[in-house]
Amino acid sequence: MGNFGLILVLDLIFLIYPVVYGYDPMDPMGNITIRWDVTTSTEVNHQIRVSIFNYQLFRHVEQPGWKLSWDWHGKEVIWQMWGAETTEQGDCSAIKGDTPPHCCLKEPVILDLLPGAPYNKQVANCCKGGELTSLTQDPEKYVSSFEMSIGSASNDGSGPRMPENFTLGIPGYTCGVAVKVPPTKFHEDQGRRQTQAVATWDVICSYSQFRASSSPACCVSLSAFYSETIVPCSVCSCGCQGQRGAAQCVKRGEVPPVIQLGHNELPTPILECTRHMCPIQVHWHVKQSYREYWRVKMTIRNLNLVRNYSQWNLVVLHPNLRSITQVFSFDYKPLDQYGDINDTGMFYGIKYYNDMLLQAGRSGVVQSELLLHKDAGIFTFNEGWMFPRKISFNGYECVLPSPDKYPMLPNISQFLAPSILTIIVFSFCLIFTMF
Repeated sequence: MGNFGLILVLDLIFLIYPVVYGYDPMDPMGNITIRWDVTTSTEVNHQIRVSIFNYQLFRHVEQPGWKLSWDWHGKEVIWQMWGAETTEQGDCSAIKGDTPPHCCLKEPVILDLLPGAPYNKQVANCCKGGELTSLTQDPEKYVSSFEMSIGSASNDGSGPRMPENFTLGIPGYTCGVAVKVPPTKFHEDQGRRQTQAVATWDVICSYSQFRASSSPACCVSLSAFYSETIVPCSVCSCGCQGQRGAAQCVKRGEVPPVIQLGHNELPTPILECTRHMCPIQVHWHVKQSYREYWRVKMTIRNLNLVRNYSQWNLVVLHPNLRSITQVFSFDYKPLDQYGDINDTGMFYGIKYYNDMLLQAGRSGVVQSELLLHKDAGIFTFNEGWMFPRKISFNGYECVLPSPDKYPMLPNISQFLAPSILTIIVFSFCLIFTMF
């Protein structure tokens, strides 16, 4: 598909799903889809299966996980729920019966069950604590599901209706309106029988880093074998020490304060004090140049004293990734989203070896080396070509130094210009040969 065809497809998607507040050129089709399947239906009750698909190539949902919510149109209630639970039951006093509903709130908030939930509460693809892996990194754990029985508490005999105003409860995501799609088909008896939902709706949720955070969470430093200059992360890349709203920091050697953890919440970041104040620092070092290859060393450093990063990933944009020959210590997958243009790749840890980036300290570092072929016609040492165009960590775009500060090649005139001593020695030798 050419560029025109890709643009046409994107335009059609935006027409079908008009609410799109974010767009990532490294993952143009990425989204989280909420699928609402009505599996059985009567006049007053529906059996519903809700699935949350993470169709993003590298961005995953971390702790504390998704927190799904919506608005009911009328007096709908949730009678029972499996694979998830609401945070509150609400006031169900108006509903008579031996067994009260699971939730009577007009705006219920649903949480995924934790691992180890009772078997009679589990369904397929549930019970991960709301965490979702990326589609590329772990395709077996990118979906979460739960089931529920819903009905209406009104006396007019009307059944439950499709809710509206869906939210995921994850910073940065905005959900569009529910769109009716062809019914989902399910396989039974090891694939020999196929059933389908009564009706299916999709809700598309898109991500925007600007909506997720007002400040970056990652920065990049650079160096090269041909230069003594180490270009650090830009000052105040993610904030400034002492600035209002900036993360608390602790100087190296000091003991961090005692942390009080909230319920189902991440701890407030406490960082090592740096000039850039970023929780994550990525260092790109051009290590060596061979006749036909060149080598890069990548180092990822966690400067957050109170957080580990499980199943982390690093996405790099560089034109020479199309000719990557070998990756040491990391797993690698190309993200060729634009036809034959293969300049983007995802690096991530090897399972049970370095897929966990530990909190700041001696163990809070992972590193790898890359071997790339020198492609004729594009490879050059000039103008910072060997440095990445874009880097993101766990989907957060990192701040790169200004190009005018990149390590520069030595001035060749310094090597070609003869020294005064060389001129004197050459003159004496020339005079000596004349006599």
